[in-house]
Amino acid sequence: MVFLAVLVILVSVISVMGYQYLTVVLAPEYNSDTMPLNYEIVGSGERNIILIHGMAGTKNYWKKDLAQVTGKYRLLLVDLLGFGDSPKPQSEYSLEIQLAALENIITKEGFNDGNTLILGHSMGAVISLALFAKRPDWFVGATVIGLPIFESRDQFFEQMSNNSFFDKLAVSSYGKVFCILHPLYIVKWFKPKNLTDDVFKDSKKHTWQSYYNSLNEVILKTDLYALTKSIRNRKILFIHGADDEAAPIINVEKFARHFTSAKLMEVKDGDHQLFLKEPLEVWKAVGDFFDEKSW
Repeated sequence: MVFLAVLVILVSVISVMGYQYLTVVLAPEYNSDTMPLNYEIVGSGERNIILIHGMAGTKNYWKKDLAQVTGKYRLLLVDLLGFGDSPKPQSEYSLEIQLAALENIITKEGFNDGNTLILGHSMGAVISLALFAKRPDWFVGATVIGLPIFESRDQFFEQMSNNSFFDKLAVSSYGKVFCILHPLYIVKWFKPKNLTDDVFKDSKKHTWQSYYNSLNEVILKTDLYALTKSIRNRKILFIHGADDEAAPIINVEKFARHFTSAKLMEVKDGDHQLFLKEPLEVWKAVGDFFDEKSW
């Protein structure tokens, strides 16, 4: 009986690994002309906001209590390349590729008019700052939530090794295998308490390549200090949880000091998913910092 159970588990693991591996290997190479991002526009307000999700997220991450602000804002919700319902081609998933894919959608929908705020969470925060720096004339400012900035790769790995078992495994030498097997452990029994059911369900909408490469290419390889030199005097709202174990607030405090028109809002008892807990608090902070009467 035990042998049969072990055999069933092994067959399941091998089947999942084979399918996930082939999904990437057989996928077409990325072509920006034929593979547009999945997105939707909600709201009827005069002020534009672009919302960029984080690792393993989707555009649906932002939908909790969203109806409360759709009268004030026109919101562009985007699935990043390799995540959600956007294409998942063979790609490096570099920062430059993600920015170019976003630029195509932003210009198509007219969110490049200089009257737009860009708002990102986690990896989306990195991408938001990078896009703001690349296209400063497109935006009135940026809001970044849970910005993952580290002094070095070693600091990142040390930080993650102090977190949950899954975090430790994800950044270990078995990280790529762990990514391949994600359909097996993204089940309700393993759902983190700080994720909603819908967000957790959507977190399986990626490939091992899009996750693994995005982690390395966007989060770990990006030098935010150098990248953001040109926007040090622009309005940026940093929102960070005091209890964020994925992205230490001490690093964000140090980084934010370099910006002359920025504000760091520390959320007491907030973790890396603070938006899901108090979305209206975040929206209020955005409205207060970016004067809605003049924006």
